[in-house]
Amino acid sequence: NGRELEAFHYAAVANDVERAVHLIEGNGLPLYFRGEVIPVRQWLESLPEAEFKARPSLWVTYASVLTLTGRLHDNIEDILQTAETALQNAAHDDKTDDLFGQIAAIRAMLGVPKNQVETIITQSHRALKLLNSNNAPMRTTTSWTLGYAYQVQGDRVAASRAFEETIIQSQKSGNIMTEIAAATCLGQIQETENQPHQAEASFKQILQLMGDPPWPAACEACVGLARIHYQWNDLEMAEQYGQQGLELAWQLENVDTPAACGLLLARVKLAQGDATGALAALAEADQFVQKRQFDHWVGALTAVRIQTLLYQGNLTAAAQLVETQDLPLSQARVHLAQGNPSAALAVLEPVRRQAEAKKWADEQLRVMVLQALAYDAVGKSETGIQILSEALALAVPGGLIRPFIDEGAPMARLLYEALAQGIEPGTVHQLLAAFPTANFEPTLPSTPPAVETGLFEPLSEREIEVLQLIAEGLTNQEVANRLYLSL
Repeated sequence: NGRELEAFHYAAVANDVERAVHLIEGNGLPLYFRGEVIPVRQWLESLPEAEFKARPSLWVTYASVLTLTGRLHDNIEDILQTAETALQNAAHDDKTDDLFGQIAAIRAMLGVPKNQVETIITQSHRALKLLNSNNAPMRTTTSWTLGYAYQVQGDRVAASRAFEETIIQSQKSGNIMTEIAAATCLGQIQETENQPHQAEASFKQILQLMGDPPWPAACEACVGLARIHYQWNDLEMAEQYGQQGLELAWQLENVDTPAACGLLLARVKLAQGDATGALAALAEADQFVQKRQFDHWVGALTAVRIQTLLYQGNLTAAAQLVETQDLPLSQARVHLAQGNPSAALAVLEPVRRQAEAKKWADEQLRVMVLQALAYDAVGKSETGIQILSEALALAVPGGLIRPFIDEGAPMARLLYEALAQGIEPGTVHQLLAAFPTANFEPTLPSTPPAVETGLFEPLSEREIEVLQLIAEGLTNQEVANRLYLSL
């Protein structure tokens, strides 16, 4: 790779276009698929338009490079249409078909940032039909875009298969750019399967592939690691990775990663008790989403905004906002805060059935956590504790903490009841120790007002004392002894 890049530089300096084009094509694996996108882009942009007219394939190469570098303002679709027009007059042969196939593959890639599933699938199938059988780089890339479409559709099994195959083929050919894209998506699926340790390994492997400092394309791996550390309640590392991901993402243009980073950073701020900071992060993410028309992020950002409003005790605003989107889990949280757990259960039941039918592990866990609270609130504490126990079984292997902590004082009380009944004492003890007990002090202004209104009452002084003792690292028996002595 080093020698070919050096030879390309010499050809570019000598203005030997024919030689430079040959070296870019790389005997089966173009230089830009090996990570050398910047020098190729700079050379292409230095060429006079006459060279592109003489070689229409250069338009396709240029569009490929711009897509891989995440450039948006260059209007890649215009470049593709120019290439198509030029190729209409070319001889119809396998090479021309392959170029049309590459154009379709690029259009599929352009559909990824905005989750345009129909475009991705249609253009991917067209690409596979037209691409030469020996064009491994583009065929492998198209395998990834199809996998991404399956991922958006919620078919995680088909998506995982596509990504695993893409990674294998990319490694065989040295196609590092597509390997990184597929490994990133596979890590995201591992996250949704409640397998954070496997996802962490996938994301860290990506960072290792990219070196230090990482390429801007590492932004998705960084925000993935941020989400994982958030779930582990390691807020400091979550914020660090989230900020790194955001800084890298701003160097790209045709990616939606800043929205993912903004959402994650808002959740971190909220977990730290900084509702103002959370709303500021959400406002910045909202502005980005509206400007770039990444509409598929609106729902997720709205859900975090609703959680923030509930934290602030602004139940009226939360109830109004939840009506603007189809967000059943947020709707259930609002019902619980309004003191209507029966309505929450009615909302949650079909969501759980769907999650179980589709084997969406992350969704199952989130739904069960809310169901446990709702059943406890309607007086069916035994059912609530049983569902909580099932949720703990899903969370324990991955060490997931935040799905419980994020529900605040009501979950702390339910976990306290589970501990009293001897249910998963080690795990429950760890979760209770993770609660920020200061937030539950009735005399402190930082108390989340939402948990003091409607259905839920604040924790009693005794319950707060238990949480504080657990947070100090005392065992169950030591807590019991300390409480007995204080009587």
